[in-house]
Amino acid sequence: MEKFNTMTAIVAPLNRANVDTDAIIPKQFLKSIKRTGFGPNLFDQWRYLDHGEPGMENRRRSENPDFILNQHRYRHASILLARENFGCGSSREHAPWALEDYGFRVIIAPSFADIFYNNCFKNGILPITLDAEVVNGLFEAIYAVEKSDKDRYQLSVNLASQTIVTPSGESIAFDVDAFRKHCLLNGLDDIDLTFGHVDAIKAYEKRRAAQAPWLFTS
Repeated sequence: MEKFNTMTAIVAPLNRANVDTDAIIPKQFLKSIKRTGFGPNLFDQWRYLDHGEPGMENRRRSENPDFILNQHRYRHASILLARENFGCGSSREHAPWALEDYGFRVIIAPSFADIFYNNCFKNGILPITLDAEVVNGLFEAIYAVEKSDKDRYQLSVNLASQTIVTPSGESIAFDVDAFRKHCLLNGLDDIDLTFGHVDAIKAYEKRRAAQAPWLFTS
């Protein structure tokens, strides 16, 4: 898993509440467990005007011009700003896979569905929960930039200090579990954590083989 420490990136405002995992990556794309290749179909039913299926060439599909990620200023966004209860619905891990594969490393929302929230940390994405009023202020700041046609709105996220810095210099603090923070800072997923106990695992297997050798016969 890629380490996460700091990043400054464009923010895409997805002004929708209760975005479920089937909207993030529709069910017809769940046939692979490779963790990669899902980005082109992220928010598929919203990004395209036709129905998507695995194997289709997305370059030949008609994009929905009203969807936020199809607007030029947000095509390279790496931070997603959303409303409450983001990631609700089924527990499919493909949802964070699709977000990460597209390029999102940070998601900011007032609240997340629990399973989705946990899956984000396990796949290199930092989900940040902020007060609804703070999130609303960020939406307003982005829309103000849109109206003035200035530079794209960016935020700087520092996981070590647990802060978000706005273009005006305002610092916004956020909470994160210490263990999850450690894993993200060091790029440790569940497999990496298991490998950290290789010596203990080998010692157990050796001891167990001596205690019950019949279990280890081929």
